Amino acid sequence: MIVLFLALSLICAAATGNVSELSSSVVSSCEEAVSLFLSLLGIMAFWGGIMNIAKSSGLTLKISKLLSPLLGLLFKGIDKTSSAFSAITLNVTANLLGLGNAATPLGISAMKELKSEEGGKEKATKSIALLTLLNTASIQIIPTTIAAIRSKYGSENPMEIIPAVLLTSALSLGTGIVFINLFYIKRNRNERN
Repeated sequence: MIVLFLALSLICAAATGNVSELSSSVVSSCEEAVSLFLSLLGIMAFWGGIMNIAKSSGLTLKISKLLSPLLGLLFKGIDKTSSAFSAITLNVTANLLGLGNAATPLGISAMKELKSEEGGKEKATKSIALLTLLNTASIQIIPTTIAAIRSKYGSENPMEIIPAVLLTSALSLGTGIVFINLFYIKRNRNERN
């Protein structure tokens, strides 16, 4: 698909006589991408260090314990003392803190633990669907990546988006939970019939 867009861009640039503008924008976009990557790398390293401090100090475990009752309602069939439940709470905690890069390995670990605990079923279980949703449409208290991008491009207050991020992520997460529950209710009815 990317090749198609590139070819289409080149054809349009040639047809309109803007090949030089296209080539200069390609070069400047590459420079901008590298610059953005380096600035994001710095902010991710900073917040990754903060996450390690939070983990070492026991803060992430305290947050996980606070989340445990709520997550217990979502993941009803999972033992709260299991390694799968622990991995889920750590994943959600990392996402709450806006540390998607730290949350990804925790999410993969949680998926493996869930699959193992649920007997290695071929079809995605409700718990796996919920974990996928929590990992992708997570509520972020501190949206570090977006704030870093806004800061890079000159925002005077890069964290002013926090209310909008909280609202949209809560709405998308709530909607996802409703639809997952509806899907599995329907699936269970169909399997009974």
